[in-house]
Amino acid sequence: MDKEAFVKVVSDNRKLIYKICRSYCSDPALRRDLEQEIMTQLWMSFKKFDGRVKVTTWMYRVALNIAITFYRNDCKTRLKNVPLDSVFVYLPTDDDDASLHENIRLLYSFIDTLGELDKALMLLYLDDNKYRDIAEILGISETNVATKIGRIKKVLKTKFENA
Repeated sequence: MDKEAFVKVVSDNRKLIYKICRSYCSDPALRRDLEQEIMTQLWMSFKKFDGRVKVTTWMYRVALNIAITFYRNDCKTRLKNVPLDSVFVYLPTDDDDASLHENIRLLYSFIDTLGELDKALMLLYLDDNKYRDIAEILGISETNVATKIGRIKKVLKTKFENA
């Protein structure tokens, strides 16, 4: 695979990388470092990408693994989690219901309180990834994905009821 193909893949999926970087790193300078590390790892593994999985599945897996490692390594000294509601790119229009926008903001703030794996799982789920793809990205079984999503939904529902 060549440089042009890599640039196209990254360009087509830059929002995926942006969302992961914003979710795991609040400091803009460190976020650029994280993005650079993700890009480096994507480039290094691009040669090995054989198309057995969707390109987005491959990108999520690489980006999430790098972001989680980056977060774990620097969290104690320099990083703080960014609320997901600041990452979520939802631009309400005048026709939108204000309560819908507030519910979406609440949902992402609740997701932000989840552990690393559960947060990644919900980000993938909300991006309409299939359970099979989520399982492959996160390295867990489809059954585990379904079980975890069910449990997380219950937790989130309880948080909404108490909000």
